[in-house]
Amino acid sequence: MDRLSNTVRPYAWGSTTAIPELLGIAPTGEPQAEMWMGAHPGAPSLLTRTTGTGTATGEAGSQQPLTDVIAADPERELGRATVEKFGPRLPFLLKLLAAGAPLSLQVHPDRAQAERGYEDEERRSVPIDAPHRTYKDANHKPELICALTPFAGLCGFRPPTEAAEAMAALGVDALKPYVDLLGAHPEEAALREVLTAILGADPADMAETVHLAAAAAERLGGAHAPYARIAHHFPGDPGVIAAMLLNYVELQPGEALFLGAGVPHAYLDGLGVEIMANSDNVLRCGLTPKHIDVPELLRIVRFEATEPGVLRPEASPSGEELYETPVDEFRLSRFDLSPGAAPVDLTRDTPQILLCTGGAPKVGEFGLTPGASVFVPSGEKVEASGTGTLFRATVVA
Repeated sequence: MDRLSNTVRPYAWGSTTAIPELLGIAPTGEPQAEMWMGAHPGAPSLLTRTTGTGTATGEAGSQQPLTDVIAADPERELGRATVEKFGPRLPFLLKLLAAGAPLSLQVHPDRAQAERGYEDEERRSVPIDAPHRTYKDANHKPELICALTPFAGLCGFRPPTEAAEAMAALGVDALKPYVDLLGAHPEEAALREVLTAILGADPADMAETVHLAAAAAERLGGAHAPYARIAHHFPGDPGVIAAMLLNYVELQPGEALFLGAGVPHAYLDGLGVEIMANSDNVLRCGLTPKHIDVPELLRIVRFEATEPGVLRPEASPSGEELYETPVDEFRLSRFDLSPGAAPVDLTRDTPQILLCTGGAPKVGEFGLTPGASVFVPSGEKVEASGTGTLFRATVVA
């Protein structure tokens, strides 16, 4: 078992305070958006592998990327079943995510769509780091976000009639064609036509529409207030109007959302634990200066109204609280450890990352504080005791 040293990503939308407050350190004044835990090649966790006597292998005190540790002996680190099912790599990425401003409005492809898109761009020799490249790999990217603080987001299309009512209430003439379309067609056709029209509108005309809509949302407040806040961060962006097609969700600590393929979504504000399949495939609808591939996006989006489906963990007799999802690349659960309780056996035949988000639990030989994490190879004996909250990330193999 190894304590992890993790990279914090300074994306512009990140909160300047949420992650430092959790870690108990002073803010730098710069955004601190995500802390990555895992073996993503873009920012793998570092560890100092120790022997049973507590001495470091290799050069004394040297740190190794988790990617290299796994590559050196995949079956030992991941277990045979995990390697056979997912290959010689950790199939998930765990994060602390701290949103101080909206993330891009986006969707993710399913695996077949990702494979076709990746092969097409490879065949056309689109550089993997090109800003207009859509598919960075051939994998899907389901994800789960679990709130540590009150957490706001957008998730899935709401019924077209609800979106039409929200737009009509703003009293903006330029929105009337969208209102009419939303009320005049079957659900799928209405959502498709309106999103297509929003993304294809003249930029100058759309900027004026967003300005008027944001001012009206500010005046109305209530259910319209989130769109005024979004427009504050992205004035003139068509994603502000597209956001009105989606369900607005506020999670309380411990609640979660699962985002499957084709579901449009955006995180707006709050701190959470996020876990996802190890992929970089994102198609954006707005709220971003990055590339938007409208034809491909419209091919990927699932144009159907859905309930956000807020998840609450299911408790087991062992004290593990599991967030059920329909994917095998990751499995997220939580343990609330109480003082004086018997140690909890966390041993599994799959790889694990254990993340402390509160208190001061002891995991194996390590005392953890909020934000600290460890990697546990497949089959390694591990117990947790003391007081605090631990999240466990692993796989279904």
